[in-house]
Amino acid sequence: MIDFDQIDKTIHEKARLSIMTLLASRGEWAFQDLKAELGMSDGNLITHLRILTAADFVKEDRDESGTRPRTTYKITAAGKKAFKSYVEVLESIVKAMKPQG
Repeated sequence: MIDFDQIDKTIHEKARLSIMTLLASRGEWAFQDLKAELGMSDGNLITHLRILTAADFVKEDRDESGTRPRTTYKITAAGKKAFKSYVEVLESIVKAMKPQG
């Protein structure tokens, strides 16, 4: 039996899953690059990034040394662990749905 309570609700939302997937696969991303890649508005993206940051899944770094501030995001150790667990739960669901034989 699949325990659906194991699905991390913080990651499971489509936008946050997209963000976590990008950060897990390519490391650090600038805000503007995430925005362009995901086709999200500033407000929508920052809302989801704040949720992931509050959960300690994502870390924000601000560099204000240049002429324009640059904000980048990367996945934390806790975020990597949570994302790995999330993927494992999805894999168990897929495995349960495959015909036995």
